[in-house]
This record gives sequence, C-alpha cells and structure tokens, in this order.
Amino acid sequence: MTQTGNKAGMPHLILVDGSGFIFRAFHALPPMSNPEGVPVNAVYGFCNMLTRLMREHVGTHLAVVFDAGRVTFRNEIYAQYKAHRPDVPEDLIPQFGLIREATAAFGVPGIELEGFEADDLIASYARFIEQTGGHCTIVSSDKDLMQLISPQVEMMDPIKQKPIRAEEVEAKFGVGPDKVIDVQALMGDPTDNVPGIPGIGPKTASALVSEFGDLEAVLAAAPDMKKSKRRDSLIEHAEAARVSLRLVTLKNDVPLPVPVTDMAVQEPNEEALGDWLDRMGFRSIRHRFGLGDGKPLAQAASAAAMRFTNGGSHSVATPPPEQVPYSGYETVTDLVTLERWVTEACVAGVCAVDTETDGLDPLKARMVGLSLATAPGRACYVPLLHEGTLEAPVGHQISVSEAVVALEPLFTDSSVLKVFQNAKFDILVFRGAGAAPIAPIDDTMLISYAQSAGLHGQGMDELSKLHLGHVPITYDQVTGTGRNRIPFQQVPLDKATAYAAEDADVTLRLWLKLHPQLRTNKALALYEGYERPLIAVLSDMEQTGIKVDAHELRRLSENFEGRMATIEKEIHSVVGRPFNVGSPKQLGEILFDEMGLPGGKRGKTGAWSTDSSVLQELADQGQELPEKILAWRQLSKLKSTYTDALLKQMDPATNRVHTTFQMAITTTGRLSSNDPNLQNIPVRTEEGAQIRKSFIAPEGKVLLSADYSQIELRLLASVADVPTLREAFALGQDIHARTASEVFGVPLEGMDPLTRRRAKAINFGIIYGISAFGLSKQLGISMGEARAYIDAYFARYPGIRDYMDERKTEAKAHGYVVTPLGRRCYVPGITAKNGAQRSYAERQAINAPLQGGAADIIKRAMVRLPHALEQAALPATMLLQVHDELLFEVEKDAAEETAALVKKMMEGAADLPVPLVVETGIGANWAEAH
Repeated sequence: MTQTGNKAGMPHLILVDGSGFIFRAFHALPPMSNPEGVPVNAVYGFCNMLTRLMREHVGTHLAVVFDAGRVTFRNEIYAQYKAHRPDVPEDLIPQFGLIREATAAFGVPGIELEGFEADDLIASYARFIEQTGGHCTIVSSDKDLMQLISPQVEMMDPIKQKPIRAEEVEAKFGVGPDKVIDVQALMGDPTDNVPGIPGIGPKTASALVSEFGDLEAVLAAAPDMKKSKRRDSLIEHAEAARVSLRLVTLKNDVPLPVPVTDMAVQEPNEEALGDWLDRMGFRSIRHRFGLGDGKPLAQAASAAAMRFTNGGSHSVATPPPEQVPYSGYETVTDLVTLERWVTEACVAGVCAVDTETDGLDPLKARMVGLSLATAPGRACYVPLLHEGTLEAPVGHQISVSEAVVALEPLFTDSSVLKVFQNAKFDILVFRGAGAAPIAPIDDTMLISYAQSAGLHGQGMDELSKLHLGHVPITYDQVTGTGRNRIPFQQVPLDKATAYAAEDADVTLRLWLKLHPQLRTNKALALYEGYERPLIAVLSDMEQTGIKVDAHELRRLSENFEGRMATIEKEIHSVVGRPFNVGSPKQLGEILFDEMGLPGGKRGKTGAWSTDSSVLQELADQGQELPEKILAWRQLSKLKSTYTDALLKQMDPATNRVHTTFQMAITTTGRLSSNDPNLQNIPVRTEEGAQIRKSFIAPEGKVLLSADYSQIELRLLASVADVPTLREAFALGQDIHARTASEVFGVPLEGMDPLTRRRAKAINFGIIYGISAFGLSKQLGISMGEARAYIDAYFARYPGIRDYMDERKTEAKAHGYVVTPLGRRCYVPGITAKNGAQRSYAERQAINAPLQGGAADIIKRAMVRLPHALEQAALPATMLLQVHDELLFEVEKDAAEETAALVKKMMEGAADLPVPLVVETGIGANWAEAH
C-alpha cells in the first residue's frame, strides 16, 4: 500500500468499519465452507475487500474497527436500544473469530472496546486525526457515520468504491453532515429501535431541520405551528426525540485502545498470510494479492479445494498467469453447467465477461453467445443463437432469456467485479437482451486508455500483444474473409469456444496486469472518477438517442442536391466541357495538365493531389474553379454524411438517431462520435445551422444546450499564470478586446473590429501553436507583420511563452504531457528527426493539456449531472456531448430551472483560478438552443 498523507508529514488514517462489512458480505455471498467445513462466505468477502483496499487505496495508517458486543452505554440511556434486532445467523457466528484472524494475518490492527460501538471508536479516531491536521477515510456506507464527514474526514463505500462526502450526505438527508443527528433524532431508526417522533419521515425531518436549525429549535417551535398531527406528535414525543438524539450522536472522546502510531501501514508477512489463506482455501485471493507459492500445483489445488453446501466442488488454485496456456476452455450448453460457472465467478470475486453478436450496433445486434473467465486459463463459452451446419450440428443450446436469468445473481452481486473490454458495448447488448443491470464493473480498454492515451491503440488484440506477449485468435481466423466470410453464429462450436472464451481469458489477464498500474501511473483517480462512471452515462445517452425531423432532412437533401447540380453546371461551364466533378483524378488532370495552374503535387500513384488544402491554396489566389469545387464538395459532404445518412440511420418507430460515443480514440481524452458523427456539423455556416435545425424536441419538450465559453483560453490563463488574462476573465471582460488592448496598446473603448479580430486569431492560434506563416495566411497579412504580432503577444504575456516551452520540454523528457486534472497525453514524434513531424508533435504538446483539460472537465460534469437532475426531480435527459457542449431534452415547464442547475453543475466541475462560464440556450430544435 502506498503511504501518503494529507499534507507533508500528516497522517492519512483509513478506518474499516469491520462490523458493518461482515453482515454485508455474509448476505451478499453464497454459502461456502473452508476445507475444515467451517462457513466462510463472510470471511471470504471481508478478505476480498481488505485485499482490494490494501492494493488500491492510499493511506499512511490503517485499522479495522469491530463491535465488542451488543450491550453498550446506549442501553443505559434507552433499555430497548437495538432490542428488536434478530439473532445472529448460526453460519455467521463462527466467522467473527476468523475475520479477526484474517485482520491479524494481513498485518492490520483490529480494534474493539467493551461498552462502545465500533462507530464510537471510529468517531474518536477521526476526531483525533482532525486535531492533528491529518486526513481520515472511513470505509463504510453506514448512514450513522455520515455525521462525522468534514473537510478532513470522508467515507468510502466498500462495495461501490465511491467516496461519500458532504455533497452525498446532503443528497441523502437533505442537510449537511453537522445536522444529520438532528434529522435522525426526529425520524428515528426502526433497525436500531431509536424511537424518534412517530409520523415523521426523512423528508419531513430534513425540512424541519432546514427551516428551524436543529432539534431543540424544532421542538421549541412546535407549539406555535399550525394545528396538525405532526405538531401534536412533536409536542407529545419531544422527550423521546431528545433521547433519540443522545442515541444517534456518536461519542468522539472514547479512550483510544491502540495509538495511531501503531497503525502505520506495513506489508504483511507473506508466509504467515499465505499459510492462513491456504488454510481457508482462498487461493484466488492469494493469487490476487501477489503472494508467491512454491508448492507443486497438485498440492496447491488440494489445499485450495472449497466445498459448497450444494455438494459441488471447485479448485480455485492456479499457477502464475504467464504459465497458464490459452486453451482448455469449456463449451456450456445447459443451465446446470452455466449456474456452476456463475457460482464459481461469485466465489472468485472477479470475473471477465464478453459477448459475441451478429452486428456492430449494440442497440440492434443479437447476442449470439457469451463467455466468462474466472481465472487465467479458466474460461467458458455459452452459445445462444448458433445455427450450425450439417457437418457441424449445434445440438442443445441455452436460450438468451434463460441465460440472462441464470446470470442475474452474478450481475447483481455487488461483491463481484465484472470486467469487460469495451464495457459500454457489452452492457448495451445485455440490456437489449433483458439482462439485469450489471455492477460493479471494470473496463480494461479504459483502464489502459486512462494511463496511455495516444501511446498506442486500446483494442484487445493490441493490448494482449503489448502486455501479455500473446497474439489472440482473430475474428478472420474463425469466420473467414471476403466472400468466404460466414456469420459468427455459423462458426463451429469448438472454434467459437476457442475464440470467444480466449477473449474473456485475455480480458481478465489484462485486468490483472493493468489495473495495479493505475496507481503507479497516477491514473486511478482519473479512471475511477469519471472514465468508468461515464460508461453508464453514455450507455443511457446512446440508448435514448435524439429525435430528428425527417421532413426537414428530406427538404435539406433536395436543397443540397439542387445547389450541387447548379454548381456542377457552373464548373462544367468554366472548364468548357462536362466531367465527373467527384473524380479527383479527372479534376487533377484538368487543373494541372490542361489549365496549367501552379502548385500541383503528384502522389505516390502519380496522380495529382486535389485535397482541400491544395484547392484552398488555389482559391486564395483567386482561381474560380477550385473555389467552386470546394463549395460543391462541402454540399456533397453535408448531404452524404448528414441529411441522407441521418434518414437511413433514423429509427422509423421513434424518429430518433442513436450515435455511438467512442471513449478511447483520441489522445486528449475527448469523446468522438460516429454512426452518425454528430460532432463535426459545421457550427458557423448556414448549412450547419440548417442541419442542426433538423434535431428537434418531442411535443411538450424543448432542447437545452449548455456550452462552456472559451474553456481552453480559460485553462491557458490558469495554467500559464497570466494575471491580466485572469483578471479579464474574472471581470467578465471581452477577452479578445482586452488582449488587443494589452498587446497593441489601444484603448478598450471604441476598439477597431479588425484589431479585435487579429487578437482573437492570436488567442485561439496560440492554443494550437500557430506559426507566423499560419497567422499571416489566416489574417491575410505579411509574414513579417504576423511575426511582429506574435512577438508582441509573447512580450506582453511571457507566461504563455514559458508554458509552451515547458510543455515541449515535458513531452521530450517523458513522452507525454499532463492535463490540469492529471491525464497523461502521449505525444509520439516529439523527438522525431523529421522537422515537420517534430513541429506537429510540439504543437500537440502545447494544445493537448488544454484540450484534454477541457475534456476532463466536461466529463466530470457529465458524471455528476444525472444524479443532480434526479435529486432535483427535474424531467431532463442528457442526449449529446459535442466537445464543450451538452444537449438535453427537457419538459418545457422545467426548462429554465434545469438550465440553472446544469449551468451551476458545469461551472462547478473544476476549481480553477479563472471562473468557468457556461452559456445556455433553450429551443424547439438544436439550432435554436445553440
């Protein structure tokens, strides 16, 4: 466990609510026993949690806190306290002692004290840490502990692996942590037999405390309240509420049984821990903890045998992953065998899952089969819709509906991690098949992407070759290629199993290899904070889609087609004869062979290049033909890419189109969109506005657009520490006018629009490492004048020049640059010998932290917004993300309130020296809202 403190030299104490976790683990896991026949499901769950905690969460000090007994000082206050709790299940009783043994085996102090609850000990240690200036993380989801949360104390849900801070407390109780006990005292707690005030529930209690301040103030105000049952109950049961307050208030001055200095994190004794895990039969935990094992495989398997109450048996012993062959996978064709695999996965605590489909659109594809892997080399394939042939008949298969029912215990078990490669795709496929929601999950594609964006591709085959040294079976190898390709459902089951089960096996091995590296590569917060949570958000957005106006799209297609025909006639008139305007070869011959225009370059095939840069160069020289060709191409692209494509991709039942968001493509962390691509619609052209007009809200609803204003410039002002730019943003000034005033020495009042335009070009150009040549072309000025502008800019803002030089130096030293929120963006080519390639990489190094920082910030907002909208009971749905813009569909009557909340959440997604500003718009279509 990495040892870090909240501040230099200050302790970071992690306290595990052992008693709370024991019961959750016992009820979450199926019954199991160790080789001696003792029940150990709660022990197993506890060890899994402790293993993960020690492997993934930082802290300088660590302890597990237990309840010493059921009778505490609270029974003296109220004899019936916890009197209604049922007896402890018989199978759990022998596990209490084993869990204490487990704590000792892991080298972690176990703390308990007669007469006090574990919560009181946790409160006392947390208070001690606060007083010493340290930080405390309480591993628990117990609502009674939420009263302890402060800037120095937070909680972490051990199942969901999510932090619980003041924001989450307020979402749950309607008040901050300091008022939780007042709300609890009013509402009571039937679980612990805390009386409270009869008839007052959570909402009423939080409303009363919010209005009056605390319990005593509520009780004092009761006689003056309007006559009602609630008023009478408050008066009649006031003393019961006061008693309840004493019961729910945690005691934070308990004598500390173990000094904090004795809780310093230490590595466990490997031999002692390994022996104890072997005695329990927990071979999978031993393997995940990375303990060596010199025992022969047969002996290890015997020691690791675990007996289940249903009479089945399974060995979870495995040799090191690199020694396990990628073979020996099982084909599962009956429910009994599938249920055995589900049980095995639940026991393993982590399971890789993969699907095989008959298409690449997860919203339309059918699930042909699925695969599971519970350990390296231990995987199966479950065919569901295979067709077979006369030569290779399929025989019996489980139906899709039977499979999803059998998988439900695995998918809904919060103590079992389900690992995917590109989880969003598989989750949507399972959702379409009617499967239960899957949680918790990990995604090896995103785990890799969070720490290596831009360094290499994130596909499974590439990651396997890179990290495992293994070349997986390819899709082409089992389905064939070209005309000989067959659908996957016709692949013989032996080949299908070898291919599909291997995918799950590789995914699990990648997880074992890559997940521990998140911490060492400083990418854990990035992955856990918003890459992984974004999977669920984007899945919902893709499934929802956005409505389009089919009539408007057809009208636009006809309009574009008519204008193209007109321009084509004009092109033919200029040339003097007809030709295929869409043929680059014919166009090149006309431009450079027949017309003899300058600047022609031949490609490798010998044909003239006629890409947009070549045509734009000629158009800038006043050449009529290239200018018309560019106009024709623009309309052709808009027609084929958008108006025609959207009509084909629209679901005729709903008139909605469903884009796919690619999460691991870009170097900077930006999302990309395809099928259809909704992120490249021209923003500033009339045609782009017309296309956006075809995206509409259903009847009774409107579209809400929320767009970050100049976010990359704001990030530049923040990270480059430019006081004048910071001041301009803080005062809400026109940043381009302020820049022009600073750089060119002209007053803000009555500024010439041309001067402002030049400052704007420099402001945005600097973000992309613009050169004097590029600026001269953009502004239509000489190279010398452009160079003078840039020199003046850097002279006025030397911090920006320093920032640019530092980013280039950083990229050359490490191969990557880092965004303000900690994302690594790799920059291949930064040390290339080729000057053009190196210059391009240097521009990437300058821009990536800014573009990537903007991507990180909007992702943060996207993760937080669905919960915020739900908590506010606002009828709004997030539909699209287009770079710095989010688009929502919302009920008309709630549009203004939703806009205010979205603006607040987006502007609060990051704490920067420069304020973030979000501009919102509301309309019947996207063009109006944007």
